[in-house]
Amino acid sequence: MTEFARQQYEDQPELLPPGRLHPHNIQGKTPRAARVWPGLFLTAAVAGAAFALRQVPGVAAFSPMILAILIGIVFHNIVGTPARAKSGVTFSLRKILRLAIILLGLQLTATQVVEVGATGIAVIVLTLIATFAFTTWLGRFIGVERKLAQLIAAGTSICGASAVIATNTVTQAHDEDVAYAIACVTVFGSIAMFAYPLLPALLHLNPHGYGLWAGASIHEIAQVVAAAFQEGKQAGDFGTIAKLSRVMMLAPVVIALGLLAARRAEQHGHGHVRTKPPMPWFVLGFIVLVGINSVVTVPADAKTIVVTATTFLLSMALAAMGLETDLRKLRAKGIRPFLLGLASFLFIASFSLMLVKMTS
Repeated sequence: MTEFARQQYEDQPELLPPGRLHPHNIQGKTPRAARVWPGLFLTAAVAGAAFALRQVPGVAAFSPMILAILIGIVFHNIVGTPARAKSGVTFSLRKILRLAIILLGLQLTATQVVEVGATGIAVIVLTLIATFAFTTWLGRFIGVERKLAQLIAAGTSICGASAVIATNTVTQAHDEDVAYAIACVTVFGSIAMFAYPLLPALLHLNPHGYGLWAGASIHEIAQVVAAAFQEGKQAGDFGTIAKLSRVMMLAPVVIALGLLAARRAEQHGHGHVRTKPPMPWFVLGFIVLVGINSVVTVPADAKTIVVTATTFLLSMALAAMGLETDLRKLRAKGIRPFLLGLASFLFIASFSLMLVKMTS
């Protein structure tokens, strides 16, 4: 049994053909719970190092998620990820990631969406749809592999690294594709974070318009906060709310991509073989927590703990991604995906600015 098949059956044991040994027994008698601890410890250590690294002057502008994947990549390509950590790394990449995405729901409420207003929501939704469509189309046009183009499209149009790794639960691209997509959204989101604060006066944007533009187009939440608050508290608050409203679009996008992936797999099936649509239950959990957070007041101290824990869990998932990323395979992808990320960044910045100017 291949490693890929073993991992698939570990996640979905009901798919195992009758009479076949469960994959937990293929690798020996060590219980799965015991086998995951070394890898969990390693990904947690990398995530902790990422949090600590943010204390260095000039590094705090980058989210611990981005730093975690960078540390993971460096460790894997210089030291090497230990074989006995493999199960725990995979666990972090799958189970820990899903838990973290569910917990993201506690950072959003329906009231925040209402504050953005119908016009603001329309700007965000139209920007997301147009950017995703443009990026996937351009990816086909210039010859970027479909799954990688979808990951870059999701990261650019929704919420950076979180969207990339959430989208990959249904696109199931290679780890190198995920790392490449995260690298693209990190580079161009960072450029936006430093460039946007220089432009409000030049573009004649008031704090509300600037906040909406930043929230609708910059990749990561941390990058939006850093850029929007440079223009004052009003711009910062509105930019953050607009960005969180955009994060809420992650749920329908992942579900839609899952259905498309199932349909595509079924069309390429053989005879009576039918592919079950992948149901991203963790996305439904995300939606449920948004609903709970909308009707139940979570104490500020508790919410701070949840936000920190969620970021740490996402950092563990990205650390796991880095610990499975081979830089030689990344280089083999060539320059085209990078150019796609650049074009997608320029498109979302200009298209959202056009809508903000039209509606202001």
